[in-house]
Amino acid sequence: MHLCLIPSHDESRGPSFNGRAERRGSFTLTPAGTGAVSVRSSGRTRPGSGTMGAARPLALLLLLLPAQGLLCAAATRFQDVLNHGSTSPVTSYKKLQGWSSDQNKWNEKLYPFWKEGDPRWKDCWKGGRVTAKLDSDSPALVGSNVSFTVTLQFPKCQTEDNDGNIVYRRNCTRDPPASMDQQVYVYNWTEWTDSCGWENCTSNHSHHVFPDGRPFPHHPGWRRRNFVYVFHTFDQYYQTTGRSSAKFSVNTANITLGEHGMAVSIYRRGHSGFVPVARAKTTYSVTDKIPVSVSMFQKHDRNISDSIFIKDSPITFDVKIHDPSYYLNNSAISYKWNFGDGSGLFVASGSSTSHTYTLQGNFTLNLTVQAIIPVPCRPVTPTAPPPTSAAPTGASSDSDSSPTVESVEDNPDGGCHIYRNGYYGSSIAVVEGILEVNIIQMTSIQMTESQAENSLVDFVVTCQGSLPTDVCTVVSDPMCQVSKSMVCDPIDVTDECLLTIRRAFEEPGTYCINITLGDDASQALASALISVNGGASSGTTEGVFIFLGLLAVFATIGAFVLYKRYKQYKPIERSAEQTQKQEGFTAYFSTFKAIFFPNSTERNPLLKSKPGIV
Repeated sequence: MHLCLIPSHDESRGPSFNGRAERRGSFTLTPAGTGAVSVRSSGRTRPGSGTMGAARPLALLLLLLPAQGLLCAAATRFQDVLNHGSTSPVTSYKKLQGWSSDQNKWNEKLYPFWKEGDPRWKDCWKGGRVTAKLDSDSPALVGSNVSFTVTLQFPKCQTEDNDGNIVYRRNCTRDPPASMDQQVYVYNWTEWTDSCGWENCTSNHSHHVFPDGRPFPHHPGWRRRNFVYVFHTFDQYYQTTGRSSAKFSVNTANITLGEHGMAVSIYRRGHSGFVPVARAKTTYSVTDKIPVSVSMFQKHDRNISDSIFIKDSPITFDVKIHDPSYYLNNSAISYKWNFGDGSGLFVASGSSTSHTYTLQGNFTLNLTVQAIIPVPCRPVTPTAPPPTSAAPTGASSDSDSSPTVESVEDNPDGGCHIYRNGYYGSSIAVVEGILEVNIIQMTSIQMTESQAENSLVDFVVTCQGSLPTDVCTVVSDPMCQVSKSMVCDPIDVTDECLLTIRRAFEEPGTYCINITLGDDASQALASALISVNGGASSGTTEGVFIFLGLLAVFATIGAFVLYKRYKQYKPIERSAEQTQKQEGFTAYFSTFKAIFFPNSTERNPLLKSKPGIV
């Protein structure tokens, strides 16, 4: 409530009424509830004035009330500023811990308020406009914390230094002329604040208070926080100081389920107060369902983003629970799987599991995640006796219900807990695929002296599963680290998976050979070490096979480079360990590709004149 007072008038002779009456006195306005004003008059009425004399000053007073009401309405509130000048219907919300009502008065003199389109926005920052990006880590499970981060984005060539000042970056094309040994400042706030103590400063830039008049927190480094952030949601505000970014969290226990809006207004330090520089908005959501996502990986799968998987090959399912505030850390969590293939319900205590589909077809995968969360037990409230009077009673206007229905039960150890569930579902297709590749023989090809420029070696390869449609070979150094060439070709295998691949080698030496067979949905890889003799040698190549197995991640990432002309690879979210491997192999093969194709030493890799040889 805002108090608006009219000072009492000095006693003066009022105007006469019909020449017979006048009144002397004073009148005072005092607050009387919301939007109401009480009137008190004092003084005396001259004889003969009657009621007409008393009514005249009262009528004049009533004429002044609209003007005084305008003065009352002119008081700026947080709601007026943070709603950007618009008004919102009066609604009662639960109080957020650490937040204040936006009906509090806003110090517009120290923190000016500009509407959108005000020309002063153009000059509020040197060198251009500042923008702000406001993000949240929602969705948030009710009862957990939701965090917000706001980051200021300065004009080009401007950055924040270690002391919180805004400076021009060196070696930037838009830097103003300056010697290289002298830093050029956009705002040198250190110089302003270092000459001013916490309490004994009298200069204009000593206003270390928030818009509601509360003082800034006095903690180490407070002088280097030159921005004021005011956040607004649910008709409440939260204010803090910071540098070019700020982060804070809100507990969602008193926030209703659904999607909500968060706004922030940012002010910078000025000589005579604070200057608005940017505003930002974002949405966040609170839910009573555990946010769950699932990533699926299969080592023979060619495209892990198309929901098509291979029969008779295990699929790894990794569950990720979105819980950035670690609200569920002390909870007992179970994972109930239904893979949709008639294998029944599978309950696991870990977030990762695997399953092998033995049939082809389309299946619906369903997962239920259940968390048993320990909570303080509610106090036992005695049952109220039945009313002894028939008089009707009304419900309390400020009664509040829980935002969601919770099941609170006793734990065996005497504590209490609540249940929360999360759900995930997906449709997947299971098809035939290539499950294994083997190199069963390597033979050098006898050539004449005129053909001795390269050594030719035939590799006999078999595979299990479906028939391949293309083959790729990669020749690398003996450590399988630096590739020397890479060639991919389509193949036509109509009977059984048995084919001969012929490769050319420019120089004798030891090489690492990777052979990958693939079709539209799958791929498999075999690797070996080979020792190649001179170009004119004949007989069986001296080599020792070192089979490195079916390298799941190696094959998956290799497909991205080798077969991208067939399908575009779009990875889904994976675990941190898998992501690191994926990024390493992707970079590895990107380098290979740049080396292989310009300098490939392959000589007639597809020999049509000799069936069965690639």
